[in-house]
Amino acid sequence: MPNRRDFLKTVAGATAGMFGVLPFQTTPPGRRAVSIGNRRIKVIDVHGHFLVPAELEVVRGTALAGNVANQLGSLTLGPARLQALDAQGIDVQALSHQGGWWYGTDRELARRLVRVQNEGLAAWCSANPDRFVGLASVALQHPDLAAEQLEEAVRNMGMRGVGIAGYIGGEVPSSPKYDPFWAKVQELGVLVFVHPTGVAENIVRDGILGGRGDLGNIIGNPLETTLFFSRLIFDGTLDRFPGLKICGAHAGGYLASYLGRTEVTCDVRTNANCANKQRPKEYFKQQIMVDSMIFSEEGLRHLVAEVGVGQIVYGTDMPFNWPVNVDLILNAGFLNNAEKEAILSGNLMKLLRIPA
Repeated sequence: MPNRRDFLKTVAGATAGMFGVLPFQTTPPGRRAVSIGNRRIKVIDVHGHFLVPAELEVVRGTALAGNVANQLGSLTLGPARLQALDAQGIDVQALSHQGGWWYGTDRELARRLVRVQNEGLAAWCSANPDRFVGLASVALQHPDLAAEQLEEAVRNMGMRGVGIAGYIGGEVPSSPKYDPFWAKVQELGVLVFVHPTGVAENIVRDGILGGRGDLGNIIGNPLETTLFFSRLIFDGTLDRFPGLKICGAHAGGYLASYLGRTEVTCDVRTNANCANKQRPKEYFKQQIMVDSMIFSEEGLRHLVAEVGVGQIVYGTDMPFNWPVNVDLILNAGFLNNAEKEAILSGNLMKLLRIPA
C-alpha cells in the first residue's frame, strides 16, 4: 500500500482530470481579511459540500447517476469556490461529500465509489493545501468497510476527519452493529461531521413535508440531526466511545434549542428505557459540537447559553444559498473577542490540525 507522501504526489497530478479544472491558487485582490480587535484572525468553515465528476462513471446507468449528474454544476470544485471563500473571508474550508446516497450500495460498488470520492478530495486538498482540508467519505452501511476506508483516508490520503449522514438504511447508526466504525473514529482521534441525508424519505410519513415552504429541508434536515444525536445519547453510543467528537450541521438540529425536554426525559418518562450513563447535557460539554448555522443573533445567543462557546464552530453550507457570513459572529454583542475567535477558528484548529 502506498504511503501518504506517495499517494498525495500521485493524486495531485490527477486533479485537473478529476475536477475538469486546473487548481486555482493565486490570491485575488478582493479577498476579505477578518479581524477582531485590530488583529487578523483565521476563519475556518466546517461545512463545505463537493462532488467529484469522476463519480458519474462509477454509477452511470444506475438509479444513482442523478445524484452526481444533477449537481455537477454547483458542487464541482474550481475557481468559483475559491472566489466565494475569498469574498466571505474564509481562509480554510473543510469539505465533506454529503447526502449518503450511496448507503444502499453493495460492498464492491461502495468500495469503488468511496475511493473515487476520497481520491478526488485528496487531490483537490493537495493542490490547495492552505485553503482546504478533507473529511473522508465512508460506506457506513458496511461498518467494517467504513472503518477500513476511514483508516486509509486518514493515514494515506491526509484526511482530517469523516463526513457521514445521520440515517443509514432505515436506522440511526447507534446500535452495536456500527461499533467497528465508531471504534476506528475514536482510535484515529478525528472529527465526525454529520449532515442529514433526507428526512422526508427516511423518517416521516410520505408526503407530510410536501407542499409550500420546502419543509423537507427547513424542518426535515434539522429533525434528522436531532434524531441522530438523541439516539447516540439514549442508546449509549457516546458512553461506549467517550473519545468521539461529532459536529452536527445546521446548529445541531433542534436538540440544543429544546434541550430541557431531553434533559428530563429519563427522570419523568417511565417508558424511556435510557441507556445513557450521563445527563444529556453533559455530552455537549465534550463530545457533541454544532455549527453556527442559526441565522439570528438571538438564536446564536441561545445556542451559546445551552452548549457553550467551546462546542460551536463556524459553518456556511457552501455552495448552497443561505444568508450566513462571519458578521453574525463578529457583531454578537454577548461574545467577547476570544469567544468570537474560538467560534470562527480556534475550536476547529486542534481538531482539524490546522496551524494558526
